[in-house]
Amino acid sequence: MTSLRQRMTEDMQVRNLALNTQMSYLQQVSLFARHFNKSPEQLGPKDIRAYQVYLTNEKKLTPGSVLIAVAALRFLYRVSLKRNWQFDEVIPAPKKPQKLPVVLSPEEVLQFLGCIESTKHRAILTTCYAAGLRISEAVCLKTDDIDSQRMVIRVDQGKGQKDRYVMLSPTLLEILRSWWRVSKSRHWLFPGDLPDSPISTSAVELACKKARRLSGIRKPITPHLLRHGFAVHLLESGTDVRTIQLLLGQPPPRATRVVESTSPTKPSTINCLTYWISGATHAWVPMTPKTFLALASAASSSASANPLPSGHSQ
Repeated sequence: MTSLRQRMTEDMQVRNLALNTQMSYLQQVSLFARHFNKSPEQLGPKDIRAYQVYLTNEKKLTPGSVLIAVAALRFLYRVSLKRNWQFDEVIPAPKKPQKLPVVLSPEEVLQFLGCIESTKHRAILTTCYAAGLRISEAVCLKTDDIDSQRMVIRVDQGKGQKDRYVMLSPTLLEILRSWWRVSKSRHWLFPGDLPDSPISTSAVELACKKARRLSGIRKPITPHLLRHGFAVHLLESGTDVRTIQLLLGQPPPRATRVVESTSPTKPSTINCLTYWISGATHAWVPMTPKTFLALASAASSSASANPLPSGHSQ
């Protein structure tokens, strides 16, 4: 490891940047250095501009991909190399197009979930939809994160290294209990092939692609799209935007823009209420957000004191 790489790594560590962010930044700086076959210490604004032109015009990278390189180079030169530049001018960030996500209808969600062959993958993707979790958050759930007494799921150190609680419907609890009876996992709710490791996000994404082909749905479907569906279906059922923001764990401006823009129909004109997946029957059960707490309270009174299924001995 070069002294500059070591310095940058330590700079990121003392700022407690997420491990994925650290790895991404180091990769981008390495690609930048290899492009010129020189150390970044020997490169300046003209070289950075030429590299951005290369990424945009020759590599044809999307603005989102270029933004990752921009963030890495800004950190390198501002923090580790302490260059006193006007970074908005020297390393400009491309304008990112504002695109709205495709949203599945409740019927399409059911059709898709019914085409997932693996019980484990179906449970994970159902959790992404029914609790609005990111795929990275769903695969890292532990058995102790499922609180059947309070009817909530604890998201431990989600995006931005933030903890939060999301709602746990009685039906989702039964789905997770059914999966636990198969896995008998003591730590990770969705264990992977490697010992003491959760399932990888890539494995779930592959299962998602396969289920989409089997379902015949023409819309693109990703685990993150299920999260968008969770938010939009809640909005259409009458849930206030602030509640959705808290459940998603997103900053208010972004959550408001995406959720409201993808649902032009006013909540007051929607006859259906909040949707929940109903067990093995795969039916939709209407439930208002206000009655959710009452139902959750009733369910928790009959639920096991342990996080997962009755019969779970830990």
